[in-house]
Amino acid sequence: METHLQQFLHYIEFERGYTANTIYAYKNDLGQFQKFAQTQELNAWESLTPEILEQFAAMLQNRNYQPATIARKIATTRSFLHFLFTEDVISQELSKWLHQPKVGRRLPKALSQEDIQQLLKTAALHKTPLGLRDQALLEVLYATGLRATEIITLRLGDVNFTEGTLRCVGKGDKERAIPLHDRAQESLKRYIQTGRPFLLSDSGESTIFLNREGQPLTRQGLWFIIQQCAQNAGLEKQVSPHTLRHTFATHLLEGGAELREVQEFLGHASITTTQIYTEVSSRRKRAAYDRAHPRAFAQDAEGKLNKQETP
Repeated sequence: METHLQQFLHYIEFERGYTANTIYAYKNDLGQFQKFAQTQELNAWESLTPEILEQFAAMLQNRNYQPATIARKIATTRSFLHFLFTEDVISQELSKWLHQPKVGRRLPKALSQEDIQQLLKTAALHKTPLGLRDQALLEVLYATGLRATEIITLRLGDVNFTEGTLRCVGKGDKERAIPLHDRAQESLKRYIQTGRPFLLSDSGESTIFLNREGQPLTRQGLWFIIQQCAQNAGLEKQVSPHTLRHTFATHLLEGGAELREVQEFLGHASITTTQIYTEVSSRRKRAAYDRAHPRAFAQDAEGKLNKQETP
């Protein structure tokens, strides 16, 4: 069983080009599926039955998982079952016995322009090496919409200050160039020239963003930095690297950018993934309209406006 599982992980890494984070998630989900199968006295994948799959789905439902988590685990298991069938390990396509649950689409959360300005303004107050790093991190994330993995693996050679662009290698090893506006360039250049040398412990290290020990930032370290900056700025909502990615995309569309351009900046393989931001932008515009227009307020039982009409 373990051999076939490793073969599948090898397949999605080298033939499908999945990222390390995705492979890690697949490995954890399939490890759970394997343990469950073994509790059902299953010693080989060839012995899988529809009943075991139905019991596995029921077990997931009985756990306190979020619907999206259950959907992910089911999707992962279905992919593995299809692999086993195509490799002639199992004799029938058992993936059809695991029904993919429908999950309501959650709109990404984005900061308002006021919130992001407060966040960046607060980060700019600290002129220590770590403060310069944090300011540059936030400026670059908001200027480019990079994923967490992309920002922490960014190297000195990936930034072209002459052209004002940033080179990024994203999912599936796809490379893209993203414009870097002047403020983000200034912040990043200041950190590289006057902040990073104090953090650097190995002259051969080319990763841009370092921790206080001079090592490349981890995803957890990045998340902690952004949370601390958000708290210092007085933002009550949860702010993560992905929040800044969502904010980047939403503000671009609100500013008039074309959807196809935003897709390229984000590195989305399909434009349908990017289209969700048009709904976010539309909702934000509608909310602003409802707050501002004198006749956009709901009426009470007597037909009176909740807010007095402007004469």
